[in-house]
Amino acid sequence: MSSIEEISNVEAWEKHVSSLHPSTLLIVSFHAPWAAPCAQMATVLSTLASEYPVTEPPSTSWVKINAEELSDISEAYNVTAVPFLVLIRNGELLETVSGSSAVKVRNAIESHASKTGTAAASHNGSAAAVKNGEAEVTTEEDPEKKKQELFRRLGDLVKAAPVMLFMKGTPSEPKCGFSRQMVGILRDNAIKYGFFNILADDEVRQGLKEFADWPTFPQLWVDGELVGGLDIVKEELESNPDFLKPYSVKANGEGSAVAS
Repeated sequence: MSSIEEISNVEAWEKHVSSLHPSTLLIVSFHAPWAAPCAQMATVLSTLASEYPVTEPPSTSWVKINAEELSDISEAYNVTAVPFLVLIRNGELLETVSGSSAVKVRNAIESHASKTGTAAASHNGSAAAVKNGEAEVTTEEDPEKKKQELFRRLGDLVKAAPVMLFMKGTPSEPKCGFSRQMVGILRDNAIKYGFFNILADDEVRQGLKEFADWPTFPQLWVDGELVGGLDIVKEELESNPDFLKPYSVKANGEGSAVAS
C-alpha cells in the first residue's frame, strides 16, 4: 500500500517531482500544525493512500507539505487556507480541493487516479455524458444538503485556530483597509492567529455571512465564537485591554504571532 512522504525543503520537493513517471498522479497535501482540520484530513489521506498499491511505475505518489514552512511552494499553488489538496500529473495542475470535506477529496483523487492523463470529463460526479448521441444528464445537488455541508465546513474553519481572522487578502498583503487595521491590532498585541482569505473562496465568503449572521469582513473569531468586525474588536480592547491576552505569543511562549 502507498504511504505519505513529508517534504521538508524545496530541494526535496524538486527532487521528488523530477523523479516521477509522467503517468504518476502526485497528491500534495498542504497542512499547518495549528489547524485541527488538518489532523482530520491527515487521517483521511492516510486511509486513502493505503487503498492504492505500490506499482511500477507508481500510479500515485503522496506527499505532505507544511504550508507555513515552505511558503514558496504554497504560494506557487495559491494556497490561502489549510487543509488544501493539489493534484498534479506530469507537471500539469489537474485540480485543487480547499477545506476538510473527505467526500470531495476522495472524489477528486479517485477521478484522476483512474485516468491516464486524459482530460477529465467531469469533477466530483456532477455531470455525465451519455453515449450513443443521447443528451447529457446533469444531477442537481439538493440545495439544503449543500448548505448543510457548507455550514459543517464553516464550523470547522472558524475553529481551525483559537483565534481565526477571516479577511480580504493575507496578513502580508491585505486587500482592504479594515483588514489591514485588524492585522495591525493582532500584531500589536502579539496574537498568534490563523487566517482565511475570503477572496479566494466565494463559497466561504457568502456562506459565512449567513453562518455568522454578520454581513461584512473582516471577521474575528475566538474559540469558535464570533467576536465581530473591526469596530467591535476595538471596543472590546478599549473596555478590556487584556481581552486577547490569553492568545498572545508571550502568554504561550511561542515564537510567531501570525500563521500565514
